[in-house]
Amino acid sequence: MCRIFGYFNAAVTPHAMRTVAALQRHGGPDATGVARGAGWGLGNNRLAVVGLDGGQQPYGRGGPVQVVFNGEIYNHEELRRRLEALGHVVPDRCDGSVLPALYLEYGDDFTEHLDGMYALALLDTRGAVPRLLLATDHIGMKPLYCRWHAADRSLHFSSELPALLGFGAAGGRVRESALDAFLATRTPFGTRTMYEDVEVLEPGTTWVCELGGLPRVRRREPQVPVVQEGPAGDGFTVARQVRRTLRHEVGRLLEADVPVAVITSGGLDSSLVTALAAEYGLQHTFTLAYRGSWPCDERHFAREVSDRARTVHHEVEIDPAGFPALLEETVWHLGQPNADPIALSTYALFRAIREAGFTVALTGDGADEVFGGYERMRRAAERAAAGAAWAPGYLDALSAVPAALRARLYTDAYRAHVATDPALPAAASEDLLHGPGTVLDRITRFELEQRLPAYHLRRVDHLSMASAVEARLPFCQRSVLSLGRPLPDHRRIQGGQVKRTLYAAAAGLLPDGVLSRPKQPFTLPVTAMLRPGTALWEYARDLLAPGRTAAAGRLDGRAVDALFAAQAERPDDTASLALWALLVHEVWDDQFRRSPRGSGAAGTVPGTAPLAVAA
Repeated sequence: MCRIFGYFNAAVTPHAMRTVAALQRHGGPDATGVARGAGWGLGNNRLAVVGLDGGQQPYGRGGPVQVVFNGEIYNHEELRRRLEALGHVVPDRCDGSVLPALYLEYGDDFTEHLDGMYALALLDTRGAVPRLLLATDHIGMKPLYCRWHAADRSLHFSSELPALLGFGAAGGRVRESALDAFLATRTPFGTRTMYEDVEVLEPGTTWVCELGGLPRVRRREPQVPVVQEGPAGDGFTVARQVRRTLRHEVGRLLEADVPVAVITSGGLDSSLVTALAAEYGLQHTFTLAYRGSWPCDERHFAREVSDRARTVHHEVEIDPAGFPALLEETVWHLGQPNADPIALSTYALFRAIREAGFTVALTGDGADEVFGGYERMRRAAERAAAGAAWAPGYLDALSAVPAALRARLYTDAYRAHVATDPALPAAASEDLLHGPGTVLDRITRFELEQRLPAYHLRRVDHLSMASAVEARLPFCQRSVLSLGRPLPDHRRIQGGQVKRTLYAAAAGLLPDGVLSRPKQPFTLPVTAMLRPGTALWEYARDLLAPGRTAAAGRLDGRAVDALFAAQAERPDDTASLALWALLVHEVWDDQFRRSPRGSGAAGTVPGTAPLAVAA
């Protein structure tokens, strides 16, 4: 697991490469490697997880094919044996060391042989001019940010957006519609970022360019298998298939040359991963809680799961008084706004995992998208079945600020501007509203292909690697997707129950209290915490003062102030999440666009906030 960066058909100084490396060294503190040639450069920051004594990057240094790689290849031993039988020399047992030989054997299709999560950059100097290939995994677990300048045909890329800005050639222009996209979908979707000149390489994509030429971009395959019929058998048989497949993947993802833990929130998904990991001898679980008494406290459920799995359980407790400083750190590492309040807790949790001595952590992310776990999915499917309009409610549930409230918050000029630049990519919106399949099938496709990589996976990647922890996601493995994605509607959601197949797969493995509890999101109780008298409230009031929010001409300061008044009088989930999202955007604006307000200047990492860990 690493951070990667580089440039192509450009002139970049060694100082700039050092700057970019320094800006994402938190994700790869074990080594830094750089290779440069005429018009190109590759670099990486290494986090050693497999083959600790080898794995120097770029792989293939000095040879005709050099590779920098971020991620984990779970079938690397099988690939190594195959390549060596074909006469290739693989220098060590690090997973990424197979990549140059794999490319030499299979060409651009070498990614078809990879089982894992990755973003990589490969330079081939065998031709008359150097050739660069970029590639991402099937579902976007490892993002890659790119700035392609069409006029001079130059490229800069990196694993993290703040690092990309370190090149000095990217991120100069923020999209005028970026605020609306953020509020409408909680973070920019598709290839878009907050910046006009920076994009994210889509999942399952190969980007190829010869020095001085134009790039060719190819979507290699659907992110998830397209199957017309679900797994054969009755509900019990399918659930058993899911359990068996998930058990196998959890076992594979526990393999590492460093200590491994599991995040256990107390919900179904992470609890099932915990129970299966315990079968392989996993010993440590982590969960997060907040100091004081707050709604939605799940720590007792997590403790039940830990007790049943017989793990050493660590409760990470964070103090809400430290939220302002923690928010600045979190936003800096994300590089662009993400409206999920759990981002704060995610950052603190991974930091505690690293401080406790663990380098790898398994999580339950992706299960809701694959198996139909969100309440908004259930509501939309039920409304569609009743012949009622489902799309407006579903889209509002996706948003940080519902459409009607956004309209009240915007100035007339900004409201007119965003009407011409919708937040959702046009193709994604068309497929969601009018594509093939049932409403639930279209929603599942949208959740997996659009929302999961943009909103969840980038957040998990950035906030885990901020503390040099590799997050591994069993539910995002191809074999699990191939079972969950094609399930018929009734095996995902029916009779008010979500994730029916996954609950059936977990039967007998988890405490009854966990299996029968009402579903709730693993999140920060922002409605209760954002109230007069708290540190978070005072911080938000300061940053979202009417004159300050109105200065850019997009928001009506009086309308934002009315939100505070409504939240103070009668705390409400809609108002609190809207204020939280506006606060996150304002912090991001401070970090990356304005001159600094104390700590958190652009290009620097803010100070740390306190937390406590109990075993």
